[in-house]
Amino acid sequence: MRYLIISDIHANLVALEAVLAHADLATVDEIWCLGDVIGYGPDPNECVARVRELAPNRCLVGNHDYAALNRIDISDFNPEARRAVLWTREQLTPESVGFLEKLPGRMDHIAERFTLAHGSPRHPIWEYILSPSVAAENFEAFDTQFCLVGHTHQPIIFRQDNQSDDVQVLQPAVGAPLPIAQAEGVRFIINPGSVGQPRDGDPRASYAVYDDKTGALTYERVAYDIAETQARMAKAGLPERLIARLDYGW
Repeated sequence: MRYLIISDIHANLVALEAVLAHADLATVDEIWCLGDVIGYGPDPNECVARVRELAPNRCLVGNHDYAALNRIDISDFNPEARRAVLWTREQLTPESVGFLEKLPGRMDHIAERFTLAHGSPRHPIWEYILSPSVAAENFEAFDTQFCLVGHTHQPIIFRQDNQSDDVQVLQPAVGAPLPIAQAEGVRFIINPGSVGQPRDGDPRASYAVYDDKTGALTYERVAYDIAETQARMAKAGLPERLIARLDYGW
């Protein structure tokens, strides 16, 4: 089985389609989406519809999905994010709302070895796992070998040895299979990065693929037509800062 792992699409349909084409869906058995299908970008309904039609798939809800559903307080959002949320709320169709409202915040024991969460297993909607210390605390919040998270928009792996409890940070190389399943006594928190708004200094869309036959995880990056997404955002009247940041992957 090959699993396509995506996260933080953020209503960027051009980036999503580029990822799906690059991943070659004919070779993928299941798709796991870690949340934030919408928010920031110009194509919320189109991205929801595209994710809905992907089968078989599992999808989580993220904080921006919740925000668009008016299920969380957005007063602490920065002005640009808040403006994008309010715009997104006005665009959502009943079908999109119905789909998003049914999404869980966390899934456990997926394919036996995986826990899925948007932010973290401890706080699935909001928490950012950016440091070894926060990762160490979160290893106590799930009991599978692997936990997949999104939210930070940065591809990264945290590795914990069960004997020492030390947490290492791994920066995955693009296109290089990493044999994670063969690591006895080792657990991982894995972030595939963002499809629609990368924040690691690389503007290309990011995703990962796990192959359970080889036990390997492979990170991929794919260029997409950023200018097309930016033009759609400008036409929608979305904030200039959100438009410009796509050029820089930050």
